[in-house]
Order: sequence, then structure tokens, then C-alpha cells
Amino acid sequence: MNSKTNMQDLSDEQLVANYLKGNEQALEILVKRYLKPIYSFIYKNIGNSPEAENITQGVFIKVWKNLKKFNQQKSFKSWMFTIAKNSCIDFLREKRPLTIDGLEQLADLNNTPEQKIQAKQEVYSLALALAKISPKYKQVIILRYQYNFTFQKIAQQLNAPLNTVKSWHRRGLANLKEQLV
Repeated sequence: MNSKTNMQDLSDEQLVANYLKGNEQALEILVKRYLKPIYSFIYKNIGNSPEAENITQGVFIKVWKNLKKFNQQKSFKSWMFTIAKNSCIDFLREKRPLTIDGLEQLADLNNTPEQKIQAKQEVYSLALALAKISPKYKQVIILRYQYNFTFQKIAQQLNAPLNTVKSWHRRGLANLKEQLV
């Protein structure tokens, strides 16, 4: 057996330790080991292939930059997937304004200029209202209506109980309604 084969048989934690001792090959093996699972996880959470690729790359950059801070008593796999989950959440937070802009496409389906202006005004009002509600409510609404997540999937994404997510959804919609009146 060559050294590369032996290295591939090492546990994640052993590879991390080897990398921290200066063995660059150990990190290469970790990246190869987790590239597909991390990409798949991100893709399932955001559903956009080019964006999922960018976020995946960002996750591995974060792992590389923070590997020295990694607590080797913990699971490397869990740590990496936590970084991926947080990266997805960050991405979805950044995409919020784009959600409203995406509604402008609906305005373009109208036939008359007056209808287009009316629809764009409604989109703008909705964007303002959405900006005024609590971030946790806004996040649930975005995940539900932009990404068509089920409440169960939102609960998993936010690491919150299902009934809490449903409550945040109801409150978020009520707050939006108040802002739009």
C-alpha cells in the first residue's frame, strides 16, 4: 500500500491532526471525502445549482481558514455540516431582498403600463413591510414562500421545534398584514 491509500483509511480526526502537523495531503483527502455530501446538503437547502456550488466552495474555504480552531475532541463531520448549515442560512438571509425583486417579474406579465406600475408599487410595499418584521418571522416567510420549504424542513433548517416555526409563520403573516394596512 502506498502512503496515499493509507491516508485515505484514516479517520477525519486523524486527517485533521495530520494536516495541522503540516501534511497538506490530509486536507485534500478531507475535501474529496466531503465535497459531494456537502454540496448535496447545500443544494437540498437552497436548490440553486450555481449558488450551491459557490456556497460549497465558501464552506471549504471557511473550513480551511478555521481548521486550527477546530476542537479535535468533537466530530469533524458535524462541525463541517454546521458550517454548511450556517452558510445556507446566511445565503438565505442575503437573498431576502431578491425575493421581493423576483416578484417584479409578475408585474411584467400584466398587459397595460398602469397594471405594471400598480404591481411594482405593491411589490415595493411588500418589501418595506417585510423589512419591518422580526428577522425570525421574515426568515420563515422567505423559506416558506420563496423556496417552498415545508414547515418540517424550515424547522430542521432553523433548528427549531415544528410548532414554533408554525407560530412564527402565523405571527409573521399577521405582522406583514399590519404593516400593509
